[in-house]
Amino acid sequence: MSSLNARQVDTAKPRDKPYKLSDGGGLYLLINTNGSKYWKLKYRISSKEKKLSFGVYPDVSLADARNKRDEARKIIATGEDPSEVKKSKQIAKKLFNENTFEAIAIEWYTGKISTWSKNYASYVIQAFKNNVFPFIGNRPISDIKPLELLALLQRIEKRNAPQLASKVRQLCGEAFRYAIITGRAEYNPAPDLASAMQSYQKQHNPFLLVQELPEFLNKLTQYTGSFITHHATRLLMLTGLRTTELRSAEWIEIDFDKMLWEIPKSRMKMKRNHLVPLSQQALITLRCLQHITGGHSLIFPGRNDNSKPMSVASINQLLRALGYNGKATGHGFRHTMSTILHEQGYNTAWIESQLAHADKNSIRGTYNHAQYLDGRREMLQWYADYMDKLEKEGLVC
Repeated sequence: MSSLNARQVDTAKPRDKPYKLSDGGGLYLLINTNGSKYWKLKYRISSKEKKLSFGVYPDVSLADARNKRDEARKIIATGEDPSEVKKSKQIAKKLFNENTFEAIAIEWYTGKISTWSKNYASYVIQAFKNNVFPFIGNRPISDIKPLELLALLQRIEKRNAPQLASKVRQLCGEAFRYAIITGRAEYNPAPDLASAMQSYQKQHNPFLLVQELPEFLNKLTQYTGSFITHHATRLLMLTGLRTTELRSAEWIEIDFDKMLWEIPKSRMKMKRNHLVPLSQQALITLRCLQHITGGHSLIFPGRNDNSKPMSVASINQLLRALGYNGKATGHGFRHTMSTILHEQGYNTAWIESQLAHADKNSIRGTYNHAQYLDGRREMLQWYADYMDKLEKEGLVC
């Protein structure tokens, strides 16, 4: 039987029934009724007839199909079944792809994302994509050696980013830990590399000391810029919220009768609803805002688009305008509140709950969050009254 040529393969037309064009050595081209063409090999193993697929023409050319046939016949000559060898290679490839650092890190990330805020989840995946995956992402995680990971981290340090390098080391450590738990690695090199890395001094958000508050509060009162940003800053100080939690606030969250602000879990770092008791001063601030933005869904709409929240930089821009650049930040008001309330002897659990810090016991955390509401209401009213005294009388106790 003569061999096929490229023209015969290319011009073969479909018929009423599938048919074959043989090339010799068991190789043939199957032409289906829809015109698709598949390369097949017919062979025998232990007197049993079997078939092996080589792919679709023209993706697999005649020359490619003949090479695959010759490779398969070499395997048959050793007594092995090329179909089983092919399956084994596919399984090995699948396992390899599933066991790369990137695949395992993504698997870990996917399992954790529901417990994180949107901003933190974005930070984590970008840290991996920008600093890790391009260098060790396609490596089997069990093959990655300590020096290989150290080289990656030192590359980040050379960009004068030791804090990022430290965070990337921690994230890589989480991926390795997950791989060990799921049986795909035996050793986590990340913790051991801490001593080999540059140390850095963690930078806290600048915050105001108690004795600095009277002057600041008076400057804030005299501020003639954006009315909305001014009142947003007031509320940030009176509630201890994170800036990200406050900016996207909606009027529907405010219950003036119950003097309560309920922030949905979608906007909270700890992914649970946050109840904020409102002091009389906070209520007055919200009433003032209601006259301006009450017709919108957002309490703090953007200047150019009222369907979007105010800019993330708005409050810090106000602080710069008041002369507090580098001395205070929106987030720093949380530290100031915590310091003052602790010094006044308020229950630490009340303070931590107000600041929406995590309770390691999620059930207890939810229970305590509700239980502390009355205590936090009393605490925040004292704090608001104290801010008034500082502004009016300059009292510092």
